[in-house]
Amino acid sequence: MTTTQNSRPAPDPAERATPDAGPLPAQGSAGAGDAGPPPAPGGTGPLPAEAGQVSEKEARQVAEAARESAWDRPSFGKELFLGRFRLDLIHPWPRTDPAEDARAEEFLGRLRAYLAAEVDGAAIERDARIPDEVFRGLARLGAFGMKIDRKYGGLGLSNLHYCRALMLAGSVSPAIGALLSAHQSIGVPQPLKMFGTAEQKQRFLPRLAAGEVSAFLLTEPDVGSDPARLATTAEPTPDGSGYRLNGVKLWATNGTVATLLVVMARVPATQGRRGGITAFVVDGDAEGITVERRNEFTGLRGLENSLTRFHDVFVPAENVIGGEGKGLKIALTTLNTGRLSLPAMCVGAGKWSLNVAREWAADRVQWGRPVGEHEAVAQKLAFVAATTYGMETMLDLCCLLADDDRNDIRIEAALVKLYASEMAWKIGDELIQIRGGRGYETADSLAARGERPAAVEQLLRDLRINRIFEGSTEIMHLLIAREAVDAHLSVAGDIIDPDAGLGRKAKAGARAGAFYARWLPTLAVGRGQAPTAYAEFGPLAGHLRQVERYSRKLARSTFYAMSRWQGKMERKQAFLGRVVDIGAELFAMSAVCVRAYAEKGTRPENVELADLFCRQARLRVDALFTGLWANTDSVDVAAARRILAGRYAALEDGVITPPADLPWVARWTPGPSTAADVRRRIR
Repeated sequence: MTTTQNSRPAPDPAERATPDAGPLPAQGSAGAGDAGPPPAPGGTGPLPAEAGQVSEKEARQVAEAARESAWDRPSFGKELFLGRFRLDLIHPWPRTDPAEDARAEEFLGRLRAYLAAEVDGAAIERDARIPDEVFRGLARLGAFGMKIDRKYGGLGLSNLHYCRALMLAGSVSPAIGALLSAHQSIGVPQPLKMFGTAEQKQRFLPRLAAGEVSAFLLTEPDVGSDPARLATTAEPTPDGSGYRLNGVKLWATNGTVATLLVVMARVPATQGRRGGITAFVVDGDAEGITVERRNEFTGLRGLENSLTRFHDVFVPAENVIGGEGKGLKIALTTLNTGRLSLPAMCVGAGKWSLNVAREWAADRVQWGRPVGEHEAVAQKLAFVAATTYGMETMLDLCCLLADDDRNDIRIEAALVKLYASEMAWKIGDELIQIRGGRGYETADSLAARGERPAAVEQLLRDLRINRIFEGSTEIMHLLIAREAVDAHLSVAGDIIDPDAGLGRKAKAGARAGAFYARWLPTLAVGRGQAPTAYAEFGPLAGHLRQVERYSRKLARSTFYAMSRWQGKMERKQAFLGRVVDIGAELFAMSAVCVRAYAEKGTRPENVELADLFCRQARLRVDALFTGLWANTDSVDVAAARRILAGRYAALEDGVITPPADLPWVARWTPGPSTAADVRRRIR
């Protein structure tokens, strides 16, 4: 659906909302096709005057204005991309509060018992529906209030224990994991926790902790990762008591069952009013809201995901979160920790896959030996085990850093989301291959002939969305790349900014000269070159030395690329993607070494897993470094232009293609809904 073209006055240029190559995806938003260039350096400008009709430059400016620009807390990931291997920021392994651990473990035990005894994941898959009694059961346990403070009736769990609960729930039904995650990680509780007033928290959080469901509505039919085109409007009422909301929102996870919504809408700028994209808490039963359809997907069949229309919906002024024009900043800041929920379910999928792969490969005999002893399968088993350990360790470390408010984890959280979603998909694919024909067969079909109903094909279908949810892989690459080069843009951005005048360029040149005179010499030599460095890590010391050397090499490569391409760097998305992938591998290697060292007395086998993971990761990193400069990127881009122009359309002959009588994106117009309301009431 293309957005309606509603002309609006341009908001005040002072609005500095947020970021990065434009990820602001809610669950299930933009895919790779929405990936655009990262924001240009050199400041921000006014928001576009007309939603839906924006230039590439305007789109970048809106995203850049919203990004969290300050670095007032340390970040291991930021330092890593700058060639500074600050192991002290993650070593020793962070500790948890034993009392809080015990309280959380008691809840996790009750949750496990309930899920095992009362939840039928296979039935949810067959019926494409989470039963009402499961909603009620989860509410009784307090699962809808896991991240809500205890003074509002929630459990007040740490990020670490919350993610473990999601992992547990997702192992029984990924749809339940998505329900709880969308409700708490990006739904009403998290934005209110970070930006809400005391009155808003008191009014809404007890309801949500008790079991009411929330949803987050940002994506629109023609707006995914490019928020500048947001067309949903919130017109202030003449008496100043509130706003009238009009628009259509797509892919709202929990949208068919939610009673409280976070809605992003554009407030028009007027004299004395900054306007801009603003976050609202909206009552799901408000007059003028119509849930026009429940969307259906390849996987996550129990997902309650909606297309929702707003027609003259009144929202009280006291329901604005954080103030007008702060919506995108709220969305991105919320996602910094909210993104941890998705890799939690990826880690759960890895653990489940390892169990199935291990037991099947030990039981199934071919050519006189268990299939797991054949080298072709053994390699896959080793990859599944090592990668699951790596993903879990990255996630646990990110959660522990997030729980310690002294750390800035925007890069680390994005890295673990990116890494876990990609690696979990590969694990699922390898599991199908290990299982052979049975991996492609449904669980019901296996059970019908008396075999263990391992739902491997469902796992792969359910995992696929994680590479799109909350920022597609392509968008995550650009988001992280923007943060990774932030130090360079802060000192030298004006040099390559075409809008910067000679004065700004001269000042930038002076700043850059001073910065690089200090920084570049640090990339020549480092601790990783000392044969005895990190000796306390024993057999893992060599891997940490290599990470230090890789980190400096990555920083040199990035600097060389910026010097070579300057302003054109934003177009080198494949290069930036490889830079980010290298950083993710280095973060993972560092994390597993630190964790294994911390646990060597209680879990000595983890040293073996850490060594295995690092050996595999080093091969991937070497290949990525080679790909930085030996690739077909420019050839591929040129070919794509010819493909888009139809030069090779004859290649499509000989098949029956999809009918062309409908648009790729359906159009919508403001006004009352003409569809039946399909919202679901939990009884």
